[in-house]
Amino acid sequence: MNTLQSFKARSGEPFGAPLPASTPEQVDAAAVAAQAAFASWSASTGAARGALLRALAAALEADRDELVAVADEETALGPVRLNGELDRTGFQLRRFAEIAERGVPFETTVDPAVAGPPPAGHPAMVRLRVPLGPVAMFSASNFPFAFSVLGGDTASALAAGCPVVVKAHSGHLVLSNRVFGLVQQVLKAQNLPAGLIGMIQGGGSDVGVRLVRHPAMAAGAFTGSTRGGAALQAEANARPRPIPFYGELGSTNPVIALPGILAARGAELAGVLAGSISLGCGQFCTSPGVIVLLKDPASDAFVQHLTTALATQKPHAMLTPGMRGAFDAGVSHMAAAGAQPLLQEAGSAEAPRPFLAQVDAVNFIAKTELREEVFGPSSLIVRADSVAQVLDVLHAVGGSLTVTLWGAEDDNADTRALVRGATAIAGRVLFAGVPTGVAVTAAQQHGGPWPSSTQPMTTSVGDAAMERFLRPVALQDAPAWLLARRGQPC
Repeated sequence: MNTLQSFKARSGEPFGAPLPASTPEQVDAAAVAAQAAFASWSASTGAARGALLRALAAALEADRDELVAVADEETALGPVRLNGELDRTGFQLRRFAEIAERGVPFETTVDPAVAGPPPAGHPAMVRLRVPLGPVAMFSASNFPFAFSVLGGDTASALAAGCPVVVKAHSGHLVLSNRVFGLVQQVLKAQNLPAGLIGMIQGGGSDVGVRLVRHPAMAAGAFTGSTRGGAALQAEANARPRPIPFYGELGSTNPVIALPGILAARGAELAGVLAGSISLGCGQFCTSPGVIVLLKDPASDAFVQHLTTALATQKPHAMLTPGMRGAFDAGVSHMAAAGAQPLLQEAGSAEAPRPFLAQVDAVNFIAKTELREEVFGPSSLIVRADSVAQVLDVLHAVGGSLTVTLWGAEDDNADTRALVRGATAIAGRVLFAGVPTGVAVTAAQQHGGPWPSSTQPMTTSVGDAAMERFLRPVALQDAPAWLLARRGQPC
């Protein structure tokens, strides 16, 4: 039997007993169990879905102390951050409970019959949405609660009426198994099928690939690297019956700071940005990895302030030794590609030091390796000659979860061009603050053009995340009994 071992993020020591890796037969069984649960759950009421989501939130909070302690050992994210993330996870679960209870998954568009010949005349039509089916959900490394077993993907899929099979992340296996134990208790207490929320685990790609390939799976949801997400998307597309794959992937999240605001607030903004770069040891999908500055004395002063502020930051240990190795390799590749290091200090065995470099826009645009995400506390300053060259930099980035634009308060040709350029490549454009921190709201958009996500018209955070798991169907001349269900599937 293959086994998996969890490790303490700070020391690298084994944490907990070895855990069994899921066998091919167990992966198949989880998929089949989810398919068996689909018929009843897809026809469930908003009240039933809400009750389950609220109970899951309560179970997490009731076990808070132990869950946070386990998560801290496996991730080194610290109890303050982890308690906040657990709060967010409970909030997400309850928010989707409220969405289901309000009947949002069952909303319909009613188009009464119009007498006469077409095109004006037409039969009675009702457009509704139905759940896709079981969802293969892949946990993220950097959010052990909010993007894991009971994270936003799971919550939104359940609210839509879809069962979930979760692929646990190897970076927090003990935590995932403890949370899954709570899930099983809640399902049993509510007399719901155990297969409604399943979990599998494995150290390599075989387990996840087998899950995506299983004919019972109707969609995939993933948060992680571009390489891993692209491989799974290829598997989803290569099936005899392809399925939608919603991947949130890599992102460099450019920050554009114009000289006017830097002249007025440069030192303040440098401190804020330094904190954002090193927050969570830079292990956020919205970490600001590229800073675009126009050549100007205010920009020069800002670079000095940022270098000083970043040098005072003290990142904690990274989530896994593999991620630390990838970070070290990433900053080395950046320097080898021609970026001039401004801050490069040797880190300890436990934690890296922040890295800051700069390059001119021409080289940034020319060299692909300078545009790759480096997951960790690093950022690359790109110096541009003009607003037109800033736009060329954004075009070279190609796709990002966010773009931040500081100093666009005045309506003029340059700011309009920059807003157009930012919205062309990003799912979220900020005009104040920093990109780290993704609010769970109705208007949130967490997804952008490739390579930041596989489906730029969808979001993995916020109320609209549920839309990923619903498919529109039109009913023509439907019988009265079916219309009386008001959009609730049979």
